[in-house]
Amino acid sequence: MTRPVLMRVLAVMVAGAVAVACGFDTGDPSAPAGRPPAATGTADDGSMTADEFERDISDATKSAESYWTSVFDQSGERFRPVRRILSYTRDGEVDCGGEPVPRNNAVYCPDGDFIAYDVNFAVAAFQQVGDAFLYYLLGHEYAHAIQARLGISHRLTIDHELQADCMAGAYLGDSVRGQSLSIEDGDLDEFQKGLLAVGDDPSVPWFAPGAHGTAEQRTESFFLGYERSLSACDLN
Repeated sequence: MTRPVLMRVLAVMVAGAVAVACGFDTGDPSAPAGRPPAATGTADDGSMTADEFERDISDATKSAESYWTSVFDQSGERFRPVRRILSYTRDGEVDCGGEPVPRNNAVYCPDGDFIAYDVNFAVAAFQQVGDAFLYYLLGHEYAHAIQARLGISHRLTIDHELQADCMAGAYLGDSVRGQSLSIEDGDLDEFQKGLLAVGDDPSVPWFAPGAHGTAEQRTESFFLGYERSLSACDLN
């Protein structure tokens, strides 16, 4: 992405929290905050422990930071990483601009510049889909932070969300091609399974506030970015 593209999209900061839809069995919501509940199931690619989960969350965050730092550096811009990554377990435990963040979500909050995720939701995704989904989850919310930094806004929520899916795909595809991340057997299937799980119910109108897109739309946007990089994501 060139410097002129970055400069053209500098405008008004995005306001409000943006959430992902969810379709996972999150189990017991009463687990203590800040530490994932003990794993009782397995992902398709093997067993899972709390330490493995936390390591993947940390690695996913670092890889997203590294990718966007490189993108901004190539454009002659200084990159400012997201200030905090928070976990929570209960409705209202975290708020964004005075609005409580609900369970079973992950959000980027411009007011405070943080990403927050329901740890039970994330663990359920890890167990039911696989570790690759955590990289998508953090990549999608990090993409919202990039939209905020670039001043990108959309009239319709669905356009904002599908662009973030594309940007998450670009981050992961570029990172694999640049060999800063390695792809394992089954990872692409895990991305697809996760995207199918977080798509809107077909009854949600495309123009509804908070609409994120159907499973098919989200999958298409993600893999367009994955295959074609940021040029597919309408950033200019």
